[in-house]
Amino acid sequence: MTEDKITNILMAGVGGQGTLLASEILSEVLMQAGYDVKKAEVHGMAQRGGSVVSHVRFGKKVYSSIIPEGEVDVLFGFELLETYRYLPLLKKDGAVVVNNLRIAPPSVSLGQRQYPEDLGRKLQQRVTDLRIVDGLELAEKAGNPRTVNTVLLGALSNTLAPSHEQWLSAIRSLVPERFLEVNLRAFELGRKVR
Repeated sequence: MTEDKITNILMAGVGGQGTLLASEILSEVLMQAGYDVKKAEVHGMAQRGGSVVSHVRFGKKVYSSIIPEGEVDVLFGFELLETYRYLPLLKKDGAVVVNNLRIAPPSVSLGQRQYPEDLGRKLQQRVTDLRIVDGLELAEKAGNPRTVNTVLLGALSNTLAPSHEQWLSAIRSLVPERFLEVNLRAFELGRKVR
């Protein structure tokens, strides 16, 4: 990353997946690493399983929290369809880190639409730098299926400048004590994903 470059990470998920906590941890670790960080969240129907999006921008100096269209460096997806939906915002050479999970949106649950088939293959056809993570399997291995967000942060951490200790510090500062150990295990399992 060059000195003046702003890096843009778009996080997309479904309400209840921990997208907002993940964006808080990401923002915290980037601030600890000395970057100027701006964050914006959209979570209208999140409590009902609707779309949740968080824009995280960082660099030497950032003036706006909203990522311009076509400027996403990393699309960080908690669910396959939500990730695919935001693919048009990705830069031509952008990267995608996505959880290999399907959550049916309300229109599919009500039988009004079909969940698109083979989204993993479709992502592979459109994205050169793609990392599909079996977040739920790794979260269960860590000891709690609700730590998928931390598993995914672990996978993302390998592509960003902050040190391992800075990541651990950010997690410790934002995750409640009673969930800390399982989240640290989940993060470490995610870091092993290449």
